[in-house]
Amino acid sequence: MSCTGRFAPSPTGPLHFGSLLAALASYLDIRAQGGRWLLRIEDLDPPREVPGASEQIIRTLEHYHLYWDGEVSFQSQRHALYEDALQQLIDQGLAYRCQCSRSQLRTRDALLAYDGWCERHPPPASARCAVRARYPATPLTFSDRIQGQRRYPATPGRGDFVIFRRDGLFAYQLAVVIDDAEQGIDQIVRGHDLIDETPRQIALQQHLGLATPSYAHIPVLTNAQGQKLSKQTYAPALSPSSSDVVPLLCRALDLLGQQPPAELRDGSADDVLAWAVAHWQLERVPRRPGIVVAADGGAADDGPRAEEG
Repeated sequence: MSCTGRFAPSPTGPLHFGSLLAALASYLDIRAQGGRWLLRIEDLDPPREVPGASEQIIRTLEHYHLYWDGEVSFQSQRHALYEDALQQLIDQGLAYRCQCSRSQLRTRDALLAYDGWCERHPPPASARCAVRARYPATPLTFSDRIQGQRRYPATPGRGDFVIFRRDGLFAYQLAVVIDDAEQGIDQIVRGHDLIDETPRQIALQQHLGLATPSYAHIPVLTNAQGQKLSKQTYAPALSPSSSDVVPLLCRALDLLGQQPPAELRDGSADDVLAWAVAHWQLERVPRRPGIVVAADGGAADDGPRAEEG
């Protein structure tokens, strides 16, 4: 049976080298299995979106010869699916309304793990509320294809998480689970910064009777201060018209542990990707949370960092 993977960037700005690393790992892993690779733009949060970013992301992926299957999908066009799932969870008693503000959560020391206040004290029907999904009262485990076995302890009475925001926007956790299921995604390769979001997504999959995909979390690229390369840490944007396609693809392969031969650096992008698909070995990807690099992808310190406990 053919497998399906995806790359799902948010249009909060252009892609940077850390984005390219994640896109390339996802692309190679699914292509090496003969599967389909989809592109989904996660435009759930209009206040954070940058005008034109979606188009620039698409052009940049094409410039690096990372071509997807089918049409690009946009979360902003899928709200009816999220609404149906949200109502199902509420009807089944697996989600409830919550009017707690951040200041109230801070006062109750419940910012990191919700204390179930609004489950015990339901808000009035007229209140403007978020919706929280119940976190399971039993431990959640999954086997990450790179990071190994992961176990998350039960948090009875705590840890219920937002799936619909007070400002009327659907939360990432709900949308990503519904999209992955509806699109038939069964292989997910993404950054280590999202690994601790996985148990919440598995909880929703279980609540909704959906299959759980296979997960693999690659190291994220960080600066010398340990901050993830991102738009917030001023990582330079990748240009959809730059001439550094082959060097950056080869540099990304180096960081993914794939050891491309030197002669590839004189070839084309198609040569690099063809070699990388044919020789892809997921077990070579470093098993650690992050890799320190310069903002442009150059080496700053390739020594190992402490692995997560």
